[in-house]
Amino acid sequence: MKKSIVLAALLFGGITVFAQTKDEQALKDIYKSSLTNAKCYPWLEHLSNTIGSRLSGSTGADKAVLYTKAQLETLGLDKVYLQEVMVPKWVRGEKEIAYLQMGKQKITFPICALGGSVATPKKGLQAPILEVNSLEELTALGEAKVKGKIIFFNRPMNPEFIETFKAYGSCVDQRSSGAREAGKLGALAVIVRSMNLRLDDLPHTGATNYGDIAKEQRIPAAAISTNGAELLSKSLKQNPNAALYFKQSCETFDDVLSYNVVGEITGSEHPERIMVVGGHLDSWDLGDGSHDDGAGCVQSMEVLNIFKNIGYKPKNTLRVVLFMNEENGVRGGKEYETQSNKNNENHIFALESDSGGFSPRGFSIEADEANFNKISSWSTLFEPYLIHKFVKGHSGVDIGPLQSNHIVKVGLQPDSQRYFDYHHAANDTFDAVNKRELELGAAAMASLLYLMDQNGIAK
Repeated sequence: MKKSIVLAALLFGGITVFAQTKDEQALKDIYKSSLTNAKCYPWLEHLSNTIGSRLSGSTGADKAVLYTKAQLETLGLDKVYLQEVMVPKWVRGEKEIAYLQMGKQKITFPICALGGSVATPKKGLQAPILEVNSLEELTALGEAKVKGKIIFFNRPMNPEFIETFKAYGSCVDQRSSGAREAGKLGALAVIVRSMNLRLDDLPHTGATNYGDIAKEQRIPAAAISTNGAELLSKSLKQNPNAALYFKQSCETFDDVLSYNVVGEITGSEHPERIMVVGGHLDSWDLGDGSHDDGAGCVQSMEVLNIFKNIGYKPKNTLRVVLFMNEENGVRGGKEYETQSNKNNENHIFALESDSGGFSPRGFSIEADEANFNKISSWSTLFEPYLIHKFVKGHSGVDIGPLQSNHIVKVGLQPDSQRYFDYHHAANDTFDAVNKRELELGAAAMASLLYLMDQNGIAK
């Protein structure tokens, strides 16, 4: 009896060791492929330097759709196709202007229109400027003090937060909702401090949301660089009655047709179970969107390239989705979910990369306790690759709408300390991306997808 128990234990132990060794070898093969035979960096170079910015509804977005579809077709996938989606078309127009006239001195400020903003009058507007630090402070001032003013939101990202996305989240409401709330109180326009921990002269754009307020309450909204915000605040302390002139000529047109780009490898055992990996193909128009989110798109494409290179045939259907219109509408993510429901698709896993092409540090996981523990249990496999972060948290905006009976959602978490130096700004360009860091991120994503595919999700 004892001998049989010992033998069973040895056999079971041998199987466990073999499985571990198999997974270790698979991850080695994945990382080797990504670091020696990847296509993601040249793909990104073309997206960034040949095509350029890819704001929804733009020529650049159209070219990016055709380019990435063509590149996926070269990988020999089972399916590559486009998924129609109607997207907003907003155009920035002429370069924005802002200055204070203080006596004979004209002080200029670097600004840019926020995405979705309305224009100023053609000749611009000039009005007294009122500095506030929060939406709550704005509300407390009331219509009597706000009406006829330009509101200057000057709450910076909190440098005490080690997690820079937490710092971003703590102040982004003034950008997304500032124009709406100030417009309700009769303000003429808003200027918002850029979401950036660094002091520089680059204004950072991003979407503003008017909600359902009346068109006559929709006021122009612009971002000002962090250095500009510091100078404007200092100038107002010296001359509280100073009037700011500012002009922008942005315009919103009717929605236009665009596409999500989709490629897939059909599952060898469970083709009906779908695992998604993706990023968003659109970008803001100031830079070329290399970090946000060209990096995530090419890393997601690279996952399929890696599996092809190492000869891995997934058990479940593996689908790469390059979503359109994350930046100012999330139309791509919503349409993907609509079509998924229509086709009764069963998604079991979704992984998104939308935090820049920096060195990967781990994953943020939206899952129940059983699946969170399951993914966390693989941490020792990732230790040789300096992946250590397995936390509960937000996965991604584009996979956010995706729902199934049982689904695990994960976001790649790169080192974020430099991300907001580039986010939504003119310096989000190809030269800011490190080739090796980009490839390491793709390998980390492929490794997690491999482990999920091999082991399935806990139900």
